Amino acid sequence: MAYFWIKTAHVVFVMAWMASVFYLPRILINIAEAGDVPAVRERLVLMGRRLYRFGHMMFGFAFALGLLLALGGKVIAGMPVWFAPGNGWLHAKIGLVIVMLAFFIVSGRWLKRAARGEAIPTSRTLRIINEVPVLLLVVIVYLVLAKPF
Repeated sequence: MAYFWIKTAHVVFVMAWMASVFYLPRILINIAEAGDVPAVRERLVLMGRRLYRFGHMMFGFAFALGLLLALGGKVIAGMPVWFAPGNGWLHAKIGLVIVMLAFFIVSGRWLKRAARGEAIPTSRTLRIINEVPVLLLVVIVYLVLAKPF
């Protein structure tokens, strides 16, 4: 029973983190398009900072619960152990999650640069880059559901 509650909480926190991963680049696009309107830029930077902080908290909770799930029966009796032979999909998923986290951190650094008034990528570039997490998420979900290797 605990396994399903932990798994449910993990999925909910992952969804919350993904919302911030998807929306932070959108805020950066708006900052890039705001031009030299200080009030708009300041409001967008404030929104971005709050979202970035929220995203890091959600990732932390998702990571802790995911680690608990991965260790499974080594931590809580009766839970399955994911780090076992035949679970190569989990290693691939974790690798892609690390790439997604790197994307999120880079987005946060661009936000910090924008807050200092420094240059960030153009809105066109940001729009293209904004598609990366969608593609990563599709592959991650496939790996979790299909467990192909």
